[in-house]
Amino acid sequence: MSAPCERQRLWQGARRVLAIRLDNLGDLLMTTPALVALRTSLPQAHIALLASSAGAALASHVPVVDEVLAYDAPWVKRPAGALERSLGPGEAEARMVRILAEARFDAAVIFTVCTQSALPAALLCLQAGIPLRLAYSRENPYELLSDWIADTEVPADGMRHEAQRQLDLVHHVGLQADAQRLLFRFKVEEALAMRHKFERAGGDLTRPYFVVHPGATAASRRWPAERFGQAAQALADATGCQAVFSGGPDELPLIHEAMAAMRDGGEGAVSLGGELVLGELASLIAGAQVTLCNNSAPAHLAAALNAPVVVLYALTNPQHTPWQARARVLNHPVPCRHCLKSVCPERHHDCLERVPPQDVVQAALDLMGPLPGVPLHPASPCIPHPVTALG
Repeated sequence: MSAPCERQRLWQGARRVLAIRLDNLGDLLMTTPALVALRTSLPQAHIALLASSAGAALASHVPVVDEVLAYDAPWVKRPAGALERSLGPGEAEARMVRILAEARFDAAVIFTVCTQSALPAALLCLQAGIPLRLAYSRENPYELLSDWIADTEVPADGMRHEAQRQLDLVHHVGLQADAQRLLFRFKVEEALAMRHKFERAGGDLTRPYFVVHPGATAASRRWPAERFGQAAQALADATGCQAVFSGGPDELPLIHEAMAAMRDGGEGAVSLGGELVLGELASLIAGAQVTLCNNSAPAHLAAALNAPVVVLYALTNPQHTPWQARARVLNHPVPCRHCLKSVCPERHHDCLERVPPQDVVQAALDLMGPLPGVPLHPASPCIPHPVTALG
């Protein structure tokens, strides 16, 4: 359904807009085309983003947003320790209502995946006195939302991509943009810092490299770490490129396991595990010949940077593949697909376990282009990788 002209006129008049996306970093990256649509349609507006602590890391990398507020909502799955233990029940929510009320927003857009409810966030916005509130909803929200789309989506083959879902939401009230790529920018300083850490870890910036990122927040979305090591060794042998491993501090055991599966325990590989902040990781991916990863934030960073990526894509959710990317998406078909589980309920993990390392290597070689005779591009750039213009 389309919003009446009067509703679109009200939205076009909004001057202080709150965008809400409270789940993971990758989910927020897939929402950036809709954020671009907000900025393009409302060029004079102040746009604030309410995000989880993880999502708030994007603050300096999405130039269409003027400010970011961090909030780990109790109705969204959070990492252990994210709760504010010093506050009593409901105190964090009451404090957020006060913050939003003092900001005097004219409008709020609540972005959710189809398995989430927007209504808790809608209530937060209603209590804060925000008059325009837009979201998807499965049930009639009555006065919780001023504008809404009936949510009939269920995880299934052929469903629309998450990025398109959010673009369709803002289009419902007449907000849209021509540019629909994911958006991420990193700074020159972050690229230079990455290069320093690369060399300090024993890497050679005069040689091309590929990135291996074996982690993912959910165990069900992780290809076995030793397979990443086997694929990395085979790809290094086939191309002469350096294997560079990345991941957060909590993913160091996976990196060690992957490198242990390489020849001589990964002696010739480079580990930047636990070393890179988000912009530095993006710089690393932008300069790589290819990135090998699970369905996790690096896959969406690669898509935003137009960098080639091979994704070991568990069949837990069908709508989160790399958006408009130079990508190869690998998995094994299983009847239990679309389970939405963080741990494989069947315990066999066949959707990933049955993908052999040689398939990953071949997919990477296909993306890298014919060898030999075609020079590989240089190692990581010193300047930010170009991204789609906003206007």
